[in-house]
Amino acid sequence: MKTKVEKIVLAYSGGLDTSVILKWLQETYKCEVVTFTADIGQGEEVEPARSKAEMLGVKEIFIEDLREEFVKDYVFPMFRANALYEGIYLLGTSIARPLIAKRQIEIAYKTGANAVSHGATGKGNDQVRFELGYYSLNPDITIIAPWREWDLTSRSKLIEYAESHQIPISKDKRGEAPFSVDANLLHISAEGKALEDPWSEPEEIVYSRTLSPEDAPDKSSYIEINFEKGDAVGINGQPLSPAELLTQLNELGGSNGIGRVDLVENRFVGMKSRGIYETPGGTILHAAHRGIESITLDREAMHLKDELMPRYAKLVYNGFWFSPEREMLQALIDKSQENVSGKVRLKLYKGNVNVVGRKSPNSLYSIDHVTFEDDSVYDQRDAQGFIKLQALRLRLKKALSNQE
Repeated sequence: MKTKVEKIVLAYSGGLDTSVILKWLQETYKCEVVTFTADIGQGEEVEPARSKAEMLGVKEIFIEDLREEFVKDYVFPMFRANALYEGIYLLGTSIARPLIAKRQIEIAYKTGANAVSHGATGKGNDQVRFELGYYSLNPDITIIAPWREWDLTSRSKLIEYAESHQIPISKDKRGEAPFSVDANLLHISAEGKALEDPWSEPEEIVYSRTLSPEDAPDKSSYIEINFEKGDAVGINGQPLSPAELLTQLNELGGSNGIGRVDLVENRFVGMKSRGIYETPGGTILHAAHRGIESITLDREAMHLKDELMPRYAKLVYNGFWFSPEREMLQALIDKSQENVSGKVRLKLYKGNVNVVGRKSPNSLYSIDHVTFEDDSVYDQRDAQGFIKLQALRLRLKKALSNQE
């Protein structure tokens, strides 16, 4: 038997889509709707959502600054894994969804709501990410996904609905938007409309967080990032909180044209999609983390991490953040980071970020062993036996083929 919806917690941005969803939920389910608006560094004021929600009769309004929690408990654990989806995507949208889902469920408990709702469409990945998060944290929750239920199937129908219900519409929403945008402190993405043709190069107007590499300064910039147990903790010797650090890296990366990606990816629901992503700070952080790992991680530990990384990235992309397998992988990854502390120096120049220095009190790099000068710690004759043992199975295989 279908559970009667008594109260709904809506993930509410205050924009056209979620404002229409708010009114539609009130009319369709005849119940109280609680709004939740999260500041995860999207770069827009979130307080205006309060007045819009109040205008639409909402009594319980939650607006929360989650930037520090987002970076500390979601972005940083993922970056310890060096996660890249399909070799290039730093998972900026994917990693934000479990945090929003978690807070919605917590607010549902707090307010006595028995349902949650989101504004993700029935074609994308976000519906999966939100709902896997909901069910992981509350197996009995009722989920309402308006885009899978209503008949408001176009932008013009949304606008007509909004106008008929006196819902304010931003002027730039009245026409056909050239593309849709999603943003948080880690990245900003653009997709759809003018970007749907994968052969067509995006116009410069698509980019909002990064200078074009051609317009970036002609002089390179050098920065140093400090790490403790796999997490970045400071820039140029200045200690910073997780959100402060990522904010500074975004500014440094954006001003040097770093972090642009034009990607055709495989969505979890089965289709390919084209997205334009800007992840300036994340791109620098990824390079820096690999740089500090290069001198602090044992070879086989590093290689095992690299083998597991695609699996970890796929779990995050597909929405399985709260799954036991992701948590198991995280425990292994975090164990590997116990000695990943030190400093990395990077050169930023016209869209490129290069590691040019790294040092650590836990360094496994031994100049005495690798030097081309005289040394007293390495007997080069030992390599002969090592190579012969490695070649034994190859020699036996060839000897057998010669007998045939």
